[in-house]
Amino acid sequence: MAQHDYINRKPKSNKGKNNKPVSQRKPFPTFLAVAALVLISGFVYGLWYIKTNADPAQVESVQKTAPVAKQVDKVLEKPRPPEFLEEIKNHEIKVDVKEIKRQGPYQMQCASLRKYSEAEALKAKIAFAGLVAEIRRTEGSNGVWYRVRLGPYDSKRKAESDKNKLKRIHIVGCAIWGWT
Repeated sequence: MAQHDYINRKPKSNKGKNNKPVSQRKPFPTFLAVAALVLISGFVYGLWYIKTNADPAQVESVQKTAPVAKQVDKVLEKPRPPEFLEEIKNHEIKVDVKEIKRQGPYQMQCASLRKYSEAEALKAKIAFAGLVAEIRRTEGSNGVWYRVRLGPYDSKRKAESDKNKLKRIHIVGCAIWGWT
């Protein structure tokens, strides 16, 4: 038989649920319970009063209108003559089709960098996305720049699609414009 340690055992405390002392618990809100009971009994009494004190003339008038609704349903059930089917088959719709002007080929530039090695690193990162980029060297009044470009694209939609692919690999800031 197991031995019990009566010396180190903690005495039972005066705690209830949630480890709060019984004296600190909030009392049950009896006012709310009484108010709910009064509201429910008032509602039930109101329903009983309406049922027992209804005007018989109004009840009969409501019951007489129900068969009229059935007669209206019978009137609506008549089928339409098949003339409208022939009208639909022979009807023509004229639509003006406008030609969309092509803006021309598009290009996308993702960066303009001072160092060729940085441009090569960006080109490699674009290649991992499955796209082909080129590096163009340009000289301006403020020095040499290396532009990382993609294209040409036949439509702007294709360029936007590639731009979204680049955004997924965190290359942002690419600009799309007409091919020059």
